[in-house]
Amino acid sequence: MEAKFCMACGQPLESRDIDGTPRRACTACSFVHWGNYSVGVGALVAKDGKVLLVRRAQEPGKGYWTNPGGYIEQLEPIDETIRREVFEESGVRASVKSVVALRDQPRSIHNVYIAFAMEYEGGDPTPDGVEVDGAGFYGPEEMERMNVAPFTRWLVDVALRGKSEGLAFDREPNPPMQGGRGFRA
Repeated sequence: MEAKFCMACGQPLESRDIDGTPRRACTACSFVHWGNYSVGVGALVAKDGKVLLVRRAQEPGKGYWTNPGGYIEQLEPIDETIRREVFEESGVRASVKSVVALRDQPRSIHNVYIAFAMEYEGGDPTPDGVEVDGAGFYGPEEMERMNVAPFTRWLVDVALRGKSEGLAFDREPNPPMQGGRGFRA
């Protein structure tokens, strides 16, 4: 869908060359529509050599086993988003350890997906009954008999056989970040 009106003042947008790229820009103010983006997050919660998976009860991906996850909210810090999504979908409490994988999907709504290694803190996997209808910790042999989404299979490989600890959540950045959070090696 093409943006037609300015999100700042409501006036019509026009196509204009901005820095060598055609963009939608306001005819009355300085607003530029830079594109449509979504940021998804996924959790890799490992426990005893198994990874937390949930079975999707809705499209997209209905019937597939995936790692818990979702999309960030506009004003929600990303580490809070992934903890919330894991708990909502599975009843499991987990905390962020590191960023271990990233997927980039350029398309009409450009999607970036960030996978987090998470520390299991507690809770028995229980599906929410809305977004997911199954939840549990599964090992690679069990997953061979399950309808695991291909991308999730790749993420499970990252979780169980990854050779890097990833980028760790920097709880006390120096100097402090104003309104932001960081991950670092």
